Amino acid sequence: MKIFECGNCSHPLYFENESCEKCGHLSGYFGDNFMILTFDPTTSHLISDRDGNTFKYCENKGFGVCNWLIPASNENHFCNACELNRTIPDLSDNENFPKWQKLEVAKHRLVYQLERLKLPIPSKETNDSEGLCFDFISKGRRDKIMTGHANGVITILLSEADSVHREQMRKQLSEPYRTLIGHFRHEVGHYFWDRLVATNQSVLNDFRNLFGDERADYGDSLKRYYQTGASQNWQDNFISQYATSHPWEDWAETWAHYLHIMDMSETSYFFGMSVNPLLNDKSLCGSIAFDPYEIKDFGSIFNDWMPLSFAINSLNRSMGIPDAYPFVVSPTVVKKMTFIHQLLF
Repeated sequence: MKIFECGNCSHPLYFENESCEKCGHLSGYFGDNFMILTFDPTTSHLISDRDGNTFKYCENKGFGVCNWLIPASNENHFCNACELNRTIPDLSDNENFPKWQKLEVAKHRLVYQLERLKLPIPSKETNDSEGLCFDFISKGRRDKIMTGHANGVITILLSEADSVHREQMRKQLSEPYRTLIGHFRHEVGHYFWDRLVATNQSVLNDFRNLFGDERADYGDSLKRYYQTGASQNWQDNFISQYATSHPWEDWAETWAHYLHIMDMSETSYFFGMSVNPLLNDKSLCGSIAFDPYEIKDFGSIFNDWMPLSFAINSLNRSMGIPDAYPFVVSPTVVKKMTFIHQLLF
């Protein structure tokens, strides 16, 4: 994600900041120009320090889960991210509220990235056939509902916002990585497969050449995967073990990792990050000197991202914590990511 700064005093701000910690001006994110706007807190209206326009906050700011802005003249009460919510948890349960907050942080970051990619994300409320919505649900003991996607509805269990539960599931499923933003990126990948691949026969043929034939029975494929696992050489062709279960899951996993790499690359660009290790081998030298959302060649993005990823993993190991990106990206997986990038650009 890009770096944000206060429009009044230029102090750096996080994406989720509701005010500037230095000057006290109110702050909020405005998606039309991908900027954080700031406002004099002593005035009765939200008049931007940058352009003088008047705004209002998304109604969910009252719950402390959103800082997004809407033009004051707009009749909408919810921002582009919050209007995608179909179901939120029972907020009278005190245990639900902090989990919902964590889900909203991840979802807002997802929507930011999808908008940077110029992807249409209509609300299912206004476009039932092609729209998207989110159900954030607390699972009961007898409920069979799971985190997943079906016909534009992305369901995320509230338990995924519990770091202890998430770690237990990560170990149970032998996953090297399990995060909220990872869940959102994976599930929205299924939604965009329906939008970008399934409806275009030419694209679908190219998909099958890379990912396999999605007409293979999905239920049988998952059952077989959970019974036998992935083959020993799965890393040659897949980004994760779960990606081997079915072409749909291969797409969703690859899509999620493509978004990981694009987001890390954007962050690296705006921080001016580069690495030039003291080694004779210069393959680990890299610098992302471009905004990845403006580059058509995914190979350039990947080649400059990889050394930075290695450096970040090395820093994590210095602190005794897991790698930030604990995956091997094979040439075949790069081809799959390139296929996704070309669809979008």
